[in-house]
Amino acid sequence: MLSTAIADDQTQQLQALRQANRVRLARAELKRRIAAGTVSASTVVLDCPWEAASMEIGDLLRSQRRWGGARCRRLLVSVGLSENKQLGTLTDRQREVLAAVLEAGAVGASGTAAAGDGEPAGRPRRRELSPV
Repeated sequence: MLSTAIADDQTQQLQALRQANRVRLARAELKRRIAAGTVSASTVVLDCPWEAASMEIGDLLRSQRRWGGARCRRLLVSVGLSENKQLGTLTDRQREVLAAVLEAGAVGASGTAAAGDGEPAGRPRRRELSPV
């Protein structure tokens, strides 16, 4: 009986390891597609595929090109979310707000003016020096 229990435990552990590896590989592929630009982070936030459900929001955002910890935190503070919150635990409203902010940022980063001021987004406006 003891040997049966040990065998069952080992089988369960092997199944858990297989599942963890499957999720890890799928998540790595998703991150590669986000970095390459074939999938947008906002699409992943809205659709929440199975491989991203247990992923932290911070990991998802940092998988985008040119997104580091500071930029990620700044965006998440603006929408009232934690970096450590899992994507699958977001409410529909949180999901929509985060996706909208990401989409607005994507439009701003593409060189068009986010605020409509005629300046490319992401670049500070040059101040004109008055002649002295």
